Amino acid sequence: MYMGSQSISLIIILKLSISMGSGSKYKRRQRSRSRTNGSDDDHEEYNAFAAAATATAAAAATEEGDEITDGDNPKASYEDGNTTAAKRRRFELEQLQQQKEQRGLEISLGHDNASSLRDLDEGHIVKSNHDPVSSEQEENREKDEKAVQSLLEEATLLQEKHASAVSNDDENDDVGNKAKEKIKRDLEEKRILREASKVQTNALQARSELAKGLVYQKSLKTSWPGPPRYLMEHPDGVEKYTAAMRDKWHIIVEGSDVDQLPPLKNFREMKLPSLVVSYLSSKNINRPTPIQMQGLPVALSGRDMIGIAFTGSGKTLTFSLPLVMAAWEEEERMPIVGGEGPVGIILSPSRELARQTFDVMSGFCDAIAKSSSTRLFAQLLIGGENGRAQLEPIRNRGVHCIVATPGRLKDFLSKKQITLDICRYICLDEADRMLDLGFDEEVGEIMNHFHHQRQTLLFSATFPKKFQDFARETLVKPVVVNVGRAGAANLDVIQEVEYVKEEAKIVYLLECLQKTAPPVVIFCERKGDVDDIHEYLLLKGVEAVSIHGGKDQEERNEAIRSFKGGKKDVLVATDIAAKGLDFPDIQHVVNFDMPSEIENYVHRIGRTGRCGKTGVATTFINKSCEETTLLDLKHLLKEAHQRIPPVLMVMDDPLETAEAANKATGTKGCSFCGGLGHSIVDCPKIDKDARRVAGGHKDALVTGNGYGGDW
Repeated sequence: MYMGSQSISLIIILKLSISMGSGSKYKRRQRSRSRTNGSDDDHEEYNAFAAAATATAAAAATEEGDEITDGDNPKASYEDGNTTAAKRRRFELEQLQQQKEQRGLEISLGHDNASSLRDLDEGHIVKSNHDPVSSEQEENREKDEKAVQSLLEEATLLQEKHASAVSNDDENDDVGNKAKEKIKRDLEEKRILREASKVQTNALQARSELAKGLVYQKSLKTSWPGPPRYLMEHPDGVEKYTAAMRDKWHIIVEGSDVDQLPPLKNFREMKLPSLVVSYLSSKNINRPTPIQMQGLPVALSGRDMIGIAFTGSGKTLTFSLPLVMAAWEEEERMPIVGGEGPVGIILSPSRELARQTFDVMSGFCDAIAKSSSTRLFAQLLIGGENGRAQLEPIRNRGVHCIVATPGRLKDFLSKKQITLDICRYICLDEADRMLDLGFDEEVGEIMNHFHHQRQTLLFSATFPKKFQDFARETLVKPVVVNVGRAGAANLDVIQEVEYVKEEAKIVYLLECLQKTAPPVVIFCERKGDVDDIHEYLLLKGVEAVSIHGGKDQEERNEAIRSFKGGKKDVLVATDIAAKGLDFPDIQHVVNFDMPSEIENYVHRIGRTGRCGKTGVATTFINKSCEETTLLDLKHLLKEAHQRIPPVLMVMDDPLETAEAANKATGTKGCSFCGGLGHSIVDCPKIDKDARRVAGGHKDALVTGNGYGGDW
């Protein structure tokens, strides 16, 4: 049968191909050895091998009825392969191959042609006799061709699978490398944050507590009765109600046992006295803001607290009202006499902010005194004013509430003119500024005068992660109340960023003042720029006042009073007016200089858009601004869905590629300063703070008198 002869012929061809391939490899080795050794032993072995291959082919061909001539001897063909018959046969086969390729046929040349072509390639001439091809043979050949085609398809699939496997391995390698790089970067950031956190001092604990290893396990108890019973016995459960309310008002609360402190929607649910609620209504404060809804129940319950909310959200009332209630409770229990007090302290980073907070406290105390027989006293202790006049009311009648700047209060405590024997409440307004390098030593000295447990509250609009972690470690079972991201800009402020050359800024300033109606606040980085702009505006006929740290306190107070009273239209100031000051109906804030830290930018623009009102903030930038600050500004504008100017859009942003990773880990930007445009590895504030600390430290073994130095 044709099928059997075809199979046998294929086997013979495979054997000959393997034999000739082995012979070819052998010949290459033979040539190499001949060149090196000059021996003919391998050539004789090849002749013997060729003779054996010829005998095998002749036996197979005899079974099929083929005849092999003497000229088909492989050795003879090898020695005389240029015969005329061989050339003619090769030419015919090549012509046939070209014709079939032109027709687009992808079939085999058949047994005789294929074997002859292989034999001619190896120097053989084979003669064969063909029988006519029957239909059965044709079917068998088609089956063989289909089998070959299926084998080719399987081979193609295997190649594709191999290629895909290789590509998947490459992708997996890329993912693995990215994961390794991310882990390495996270470890590096944690190391830098750990080292940077060591720079600051432990300003929230007394030295006596640290020396004794004293750790308080329970929060202070107060007389506040707690949330209403109908909320605690809610049909759906107080936990479910609390979670629903927090989701509705976008309040994030962290801490232990916080489900029993649900947000309260009005002041009556907080069980405040009716005269306090009436006073709030007279000030047009009819319902609490989100930070007040959650912060007031936490503070009234006696828990330590970290309050984070955007500017103008009502943080001052959140920490002032609990102090008034604690002082009222203490006065009802045992009235204060001369020289005693205070019951609570509020620390502020600037004199203007302290005076503003003191006005709020005085309003509550006066309202309680008018409507009841109880009298509460508040006192302001700030620098730049007569200290004896500030101490005289405390000596004569005692004090319940003190609002102070750290330096003046530390001075009075060190001279023992004030004691903290009955003080049970302390709050740090703009706490990140207070714990930073400017006031951490003063705050630490104040804490050293505490000899008992107290309730500690920290509030700020910008609260970097390093301060949050530090506060969690030092406070007693603290509760973190967060309304929005720490350091986020107020969404009620329209932010406009314009590129203005340094020499054209003061001229362009007049055009910017015409965007809105007064009042307007202009912020500058340097005191000299404040004086220059103030003088320029006065020459142009603009009613303006200015404040900065170089002016007398009386002059600063007069400028603030005239601006708040509406007598002046423009206030030019440095960053001392940027933190916490509440100016009514500010329409426009102009940043004449882009601040070096994005936290100051957030506080500056927060002077407008307060209490639900809208405002405009215009910022001048140019090539003198730091790149990291501009990247932080770019991300801040993007987060607030504000227009990003082209000069910021074209900046190379290394954190855009790591945005997905930051979302997955929950970490955004720098955990040291809170900027969104850089990581802690590239934070410029770390080096700046480290240099300031190194410049302020003293070498105890070198300075001072005596052998041991100044201890």
